[in-house]
Amino acid sequence: MSIKKLDQAALDTWVNKLIANQSVYGVQAKGERFAFGPLSKAEDLRLDYDVTILPPKKYFQPQREDLLEFNAKGEYTSVTETEPFILFGVHPYDVVAIAQMDTIFSADNYDVHYMTRRHNATIVACDVQNASANVFAGCMNTATVTKGFDLLLTKIGEFYLAEAKTPKGEKLLTDLPGGLEPGNLDLARREQVWKDNTGLLRKHKLKCNPQELPGLLEKSYYAPVWEAKAKLCFSCGSCNLVCPTCYCFDVQDDVNWDLQSGKRTRAWDGCLLKDFAAVAGGHNFRSSRTDRYRHRFYRKAKYVAEKLNQIACVGCGRCISACVPKIANPVEVFNELL
Repeated sequence: MSIKKLDQAALDTWVNKLIANQSVYGVQAKGERFAFGPLSKAEDLRLDYDVTILPPKKYFQPQREDLLEFNAKGEYTSVTETEPFILFGVHPYDVVAIAQMDTIFSADNYDVHYMTRRHNATIVACDVQNASANVFAGCMNTATVTKGFDLLLTKIGEFYLAEAKTPKGEKLLTDLPGGLEPGNLDLARREQVWKDNTGLLRKHKLKCNPQELPGLLEKSYYAPVWEAKAKLCFSCGSCNLVCPTCYCFDVQDDVNWDLQSGKRTRAWDGCLLKDFAAVAGGHNFRSSRTDRYRHRFYRKAKYVAEKLNQIACVGCGRCISACVPKIANPVEVFNELL
């Protein structure tokens, strides 16, 4: 696949050309924070961001979405979004998270809603330029990425290297005006960026290999850390909602006022919420905060790992920043269990 070198002016021209032809969602400033949103001009794109408030999974599994429409005759129509779009500026750890979501939503009961959006998306990844305060992607082997995207941008000095990894990415490069062929020195500088980021994205340092975490949790179910930290938990679910690998949802049927039609929707849900495991008859399988708090970590580093051989934490650090009582830090919890 092709690699091109471009300066800021060429990048802006390219992005504006992409915006003119289809929907582009990119990272933009929201005060002192950053968020993915519809991009209307290249000048608003911030590839120097540290971390976004919400992960880009919201474009594949929206916070709330319609699944189907039905009527009193028993007829129903599936609702799917089919518009192609470009997701511009995805950090490596979020690329890894999206790939894990792809595996989950395509396995067993194939989720046509998620997968339709995913197939219609073109992902332009971007290596991290500024480390956020709580990132620990370097500890989770997600500071850099070699697959799961269509095109990768890496800033080297005043230039960017743009490398296509798929036919979609190759097509984007053909629309790139003013791209130059990179030299060996340019490629070497990119290698140095990858090496540096592996070390820099370690604001919290995990004291073991991530692959050791399932075994660590196997013997830690009754560890005192669960109850001690759960006492401070608000059960707000913020850690779930900002996590790029959390995918739980609630489904609800809503009947319209005419009582003749309605729609089925699903919305994000989270295992830290007190009613998450509530069922008919007033039963709740995880009624205590301790059970819910512990479940989050077991789901991240044991349950998903046993199913997919992947740790369901990519080290983005969003949960650490979002947690008011400061008890959501996975590195802190895992290190205490060692």
